[in-house]
Amino acid sequence: MTVVMPIVLNNSMAYKYTARDTRLRSLIKTVTWRTTGSLATFGIAWAVTGNLALGSTIVLIQVTANTVLYYLHERIWSRIQR
Repeated sequence: MTVVMPIVLNNSMAYKYTARDTRLRSLIKTVTWRTTGSLATFGIAWAVTGNLALGSTIVLIQVTANTVLYYLHERIWSRIQR
């Protein structure tokens, strides 16, 4: 969680950001966000197709594709100099 704390500098208000997420909290947030996204995709796919099996298949494809794309995205970003 990022906390915004107001501080006073030269009679003007500024904000200091501090990161307080632990690795476990970040992992839990990642899993719950991915679950939320997949459930939304499933609901939409099922509603559009009217077919439970097809909706499930679409979710499996979506999860796999997003996982691979995220990994590639991270690898590209790791090559960018700060």
